[in-house]
Amino acid sequence: MDKKVETMENGDEKGEELKQLNYRGVKAMPFVIGNETFEKLGTIGTSTNLLVYLTTVFNMKSIDAINLINVFAGTCNFGTLVGAFLSDTYFGRYKVLGFASISSFMGMLVLTLTAAVSKLHPPHCVDGVPCIGPTPWQMAFLLTGFGFLIAGASGIRPCNLAFGADQFNPKTESGQAGIASFFNWYYFTFTFAMMVSLTVIVYVQADVNWALGLAIPTFLMFLSCAVFFAGTRIYVKVLPDGSPLTSIFQVLTATIKKRGLTVPQEPSVSLFNHVSTKSINSKLPYSKQFRFLNKAAIKTENDKINPDGSSGNRWTLCSIQQVEEVKCVIRTVPIWLACIIYNVSLHQMQTYTVFQALQSDRRLGSGTFQIPAASYTVFQMLALTVWIPIYDRLLVPCLRKITNKKQGISVLQRIGVGAGIAILTMLVAALVETKRRDLAHAKPTLGSVRGKGAISSMSGYWLILQLAVAGLSEGFAIIGFVEFFYKQFPENMRSFAGAFLFCGMAMSSYLSSFMISVVHRTTREVGSTTNWLAEDLNEAKLDNFYYLCMGLEVLNFMYYLMVAKWYKYKGTGDEKDDVALEDMSTQKHMV
Repeated sequence: MDKKVETMENGDEKGEELKQLNYRGVKAMPFVIGNETFEKLGTIGTSTNLLVYLTTVFNMKSIDAINLINVFAGTCNFGTLVGAFLSDTYFGRYKVLGFASISSFMGMLVLTLTAAVSKLHPPHCVDGVPCIGPTPWQMAFLLTGFGFLIAGASGIRPCNLAFGADQFNPKTESGQAGIASFFNWYYFTFTFAMMVSLTVIVYVQADVNWALGLAIPTFLMFLSCAVFFAGTRIYVKVLPDGSPLTSIFQVLTATIKKRGLTVPQEPSVSLFNHVSTKSINSKLPYSKQFRFLNKAAIKTENDKINPDGSSGNRWTLCSIQQVEEVKCVIRTVPIWLACIIYNVSLHQMQTYTVFQALQSDRRLGSGTFQIPAASYTVFQMLALTVWIPIYDRLLVPCLRKITNKKQGISVLQRIGVGAGIAILTMLVAALVETKRRDLAHAKPTLGSVRGKGAISSMSGYWLILQLAVAGLSEGFAIIGFVEFFYKQFPENMRSFAGAFLFCGMAMSSYLSSFMISVVHRTTREVGSTTNWLAEDLNEAKLDNFYYLCMGLEVLNFMYYLMVAKWYKYKGTGDEKDDVALEDMSTQKHMV
């Protein structure tokens, strides 16, 4: 299985049969899915509760902890560009995933040590005595763990979904069904891991022992590595075929060099149009958008052609197919910008929901058990999990009868619905926070939280409203964004497509941190230390901050409507019709 498969030039049946035997989709799925499940159980449970860990164990201020987590999350997502580049250019998805899994395990191990070894974290706060923050060496050790986790996320996130799909033959019906099944199981394991992490693991960390709570996901991450490498012998490993980014730079360079030329009247037939038989990309029709890029495909007397019909120098002459592939990438940028702003506001709400929960009545019923503050996020995932089958089994068939589209509505329409619901999400969050703060001022409180303030008598169950609406919004928008980038990028750039999406999320994290810092400084009242995002939410005006985020979502929704109307789907020329993924022909160079 580790030997390179060579397809005979004359289409020998023996070679084709050997090629077919390489696909072990059903047999490989337990290893791929097992690796994905344990990896998510290990990392999500820890990353979700990091905010509480930094403010309670490392005694960090809320604003500093939020900014650190935003930078950490943003760097994890930004690093996926590096992971995708290394995967597609040098090492392939298998090697990058293997290295990244080990790196994630090392990061989890370092975090566990920061909780288990007393000298690696500050002393616990004592009533009446100012809390002692972490020393430079303690922060350095903590950031080392973050560094390992960043390296792990940078390799796992852009490669794991595409690596699982590599195990199936996309040219057969069974292979296409297997890919669809894998995607379903992929999202199922993600939501399953989220719910287990946000309940069991978060409870152990917050209410039992941090060292034990971090040791459990560390062990699960070790199992993830073991399961992944156990399936090595049966994996299909797609060889790296050179960086797809090079193709983009070639088109841009050739366009600049030929900027003085005029595009022919009939560019679809007069431009250089060579398609390599080794290309895994589907053939794209000519489109009129970004016509200036067509200059890269104008053949001049100085351009040389190889005996096989290809360009002698792709930095001066590119095929119209190559140009159209670059157009596919450029066309997604305006949608990508809308994705960034969409995630900024929702990210703010998800972060501050934890602080809202800390100063709310978290008792389960009339007993003394309290729901961990970070566990409330599970209701967002639960809403998403419940909504997906309802949408797929009930709503889509109804919409299909109305629109005559296989998917019910187009992927851009689906994103638009999610962006619209995001406005409602921020409105609900603001109203709930107003109720929480008013009750904290008007009624007797239920004690206080060290370093923050009094606990409002408002039940934490009210927070479910904003989380449920946020989950509904993600059920449309986030899944729509994933599908959009996966389908609209050229086939040889699917790892990069995932990285591009995560890079947008990284920008969202950085902008979130910037937005919090600006609001924190500009909303401080004269002669007072309080502001909209004060440590004690009872003295803050978090609802105003949510209203500000709602306004941002309104502007983003209006912007999205304009760019979605302008967008032309990949492979459809000038017609705005979606193209089914299974209709796109692909070939793979395998070992």
